[in-house]
Amino acid sequence: MAKHDLDPNYLDPNYEPVVNHTGHTPFHEVLAARMQRRSVMKGTVGAALASIMGVGLAACGSDSDGNGGSTTTNNDDDSATELGFKAVAVSAANQVVVPEGYSAKAFLPWGTPITGSYPAFRADASNSGADQEQQVGMHHDGMHFFPIDQKAGGNSSTEGLLVMNHEYINQAALHPGGPTSADTNGGVRPEDEVRKEIAAHGVSVVHIKQNSEGTWDVVFGSPFNRRITGGTEMDIRGPVRGYAKLKTKFSPDATETRGTLNNCSMGPTPWGTYLTAEENWHGYFANSDATQPREQTRHGVGSASRYDWELADGAADAYVRFDVTPTGASETDDYRNEANTYGYMVEIDPFTPESKPQKRTALGRFGHEGVIFAPVKEGQPVVCYSGDDSRFEYIYKFVSSQPYSAATAGGYLLDEGTLYVARFNEDGSGDWLPLSLDDADFAAKVTAAEGTTVGDIAFDGFANQADVLLNTRLAADIAGATPMDRPEWGAVDPNTGEVYFTLTNNSQRTEAQTNAANPIAENRTGHIIRWTEANNNHTAVAFDWDIFVFAGEQGTETVVDGNTVVSLTDDNIFNSPDGLWFDYNGRLWIQTDGSDDAPYQNNMMLAANPVTREIKRFFVGPQGCEVTGVVTTPDVKTMFVNIQHPAADWPFGTEGDHPRDATVIVTRDDGGVIGA
Repeated sequence: MAKHDLDPNYLDPNYEPVVNHTGHTPFHEVLAARMQRRSVMKGTVGAALASIMGVGLAACGSDSDGNGGSTTTNNDDDSATELGFKAVAVSAANQVVVPEGYSAKAFLPWGTPITGSYPAFRADASNSGADQEQQVGMHHDGMHFFPIDQKAGGNSSTEGLLVMNHEYINQAALHPGGPTSADTNGGVRPEDEVRKEIAAHGVSVVHIKQNSEGTWDVVFGSPFNRRITGGTEMDIRGPVRGYAKLKTKFSPDATETRGTLNNCSMGPTPWGTYLTAEENWHGYFANSDATQPREQTRHGVGSASRYDWELADGAADAYVRFDVTPTGASETDDYRNEANTYGYMVEIDPFTPESKPQKRTALGRFGHEGVIFAPVKEGQPVVCYSGDDSRFEYIYKFVSSQPYSAATAGGYLLDEGTLYVARFNEDGSGDWLPLSLDDADFAAKVTAAEGTTVGDIAFDGFANQADVLLNTRLAADIAGATPMDRPEWGAVDPNTGEVYFTLTNNSQRTEAQTNAANPIAENRTGHIIRWTEANNNHTAVAFDWDIFVFAGEQGTETVVDGNTVVSLTDDNIFNSPDGLWFDYNGRLWIQTDGSDDAPYQNNMMLAANPVTREIKRFFVGPQGCEVTGVVTTPDVKTMFVNIQHPAADWPFGTEGDHPRDATVIVTRDDGGVIGA
């Protein structure tokens, strides 16, 4: 029987296997020689000295003012993005810290009843699986606030639908005495424990409203309140729908599946729906076969699953499906293809509670961290970006085939289009490489690769475009994309259109594997990259990029053309940037998921002025947590921040072994705009 020694409180990236074995360089050569670099990252004693090639973008170039600021280059009045609060200090306290003049309050903790019979949360965690299906899930992550009157063109900041992801679980906290191991229970796990664990995953849709005194609460009885879990039935849409490699006993025609898992970041669509990302989904499946298909090996599916759901007592199909070992005569007699129905962006319409979630396969299958849309323009294609959160993986862009029309826009726009992968060149330019067999260059690369070994995969070609998208990582390897340091959340500056992505860290990158966009060997603190599309057109196939900031300890400098544009101090040291979001005034919010050792201590959230690169620490979370997920009401006077996997006795101080992930509501005491 498989045994696990995972830390129950933290999905450490070091537990995730490196599955890109292409040598961590593009499969095809990018450049033969490196050019002289114009910008550098400098660290304090003990930090690595690394250099990068960076070019000044239209809104990125600056003159040093000697203290980490810079002059405005594209906006005569950047007062809307000024940071008008006093930075908070790092903290090791088991509480949330916000600036002077602000207040923070825990809201919607794990187990809050939101639908059905509204079963109350039990402090000893003895709620059943059926209860959990009616309660807020565990490990809050990405989220978005939809004004209640949005469908009518309104912009309410006092009532709306708060939709949030639940990434994974703390098994020890979820059950009164921890999970029952199959190793000591006759080779099976109790069915209701497994049902509860599946239900604690997924998405919560919560109708919330602010009263006249400014207090937010759940609108109990609202038809909008909803749970989407790891067992909810879903449609498969886009080019992979109906493909033979997705056929299962549950869906012989490969048009449906059950559940969404490991939901990390997200993205609101221009037409008012919610896209939730399936990130480290591979760990939920087990394949004990001696050989595995490339659709599994390129993602790291192993012989044992993370939670042993496939061993649930009773052997119901709802649980057996997590064993993807071939056992039947054909793919419709077992669940060998079940894992192929995961790894997508999943669209949910929060205003239509009876609607079925849709897996949008045209956006690719990989470890989606989230998705971010470029501003839409009437009559132009829809463009969105997504990162693959694993070491040495890639950044992608999707451009729809059909144009956007506000009157008719919907998820159908995401079913046809071209998926691209990014190549960051050494000279600060970049290229979007199409992953389409209709593209002559990509088709030629595929033909050239046939009969060779790509990484550790013997490549025998792609059967069709559905096969390309099912094997997006492999296609990106062949195209020649740049392997990145864990690309996570993205954000598009509403004022300039520049695209930002966090590169969280990569302790396994060697000096020989460094490149201009990922210049640090054993990168333990991460950085944030950004780019401008050619001619400011998000459908372009070329871009110019630079590095916005290197994370690190005091004295870490980001230097462009010999000028220091950021120098980290006590007010803004941080490591492992993860969550990223532009508010409606154009401030950039940066959340961390890294080491809580000195000097950084607890994970945090910072605010940045994208023009001047001024950065200040705004929020520090409690002990043991990740700070992840942030959004405000449209008036930017209420901020929602998620706290994931806190340590014991949070948020109310009485939780003991059952700490509760929660959303934190942040407001200004004077009722003003957050961050101003």
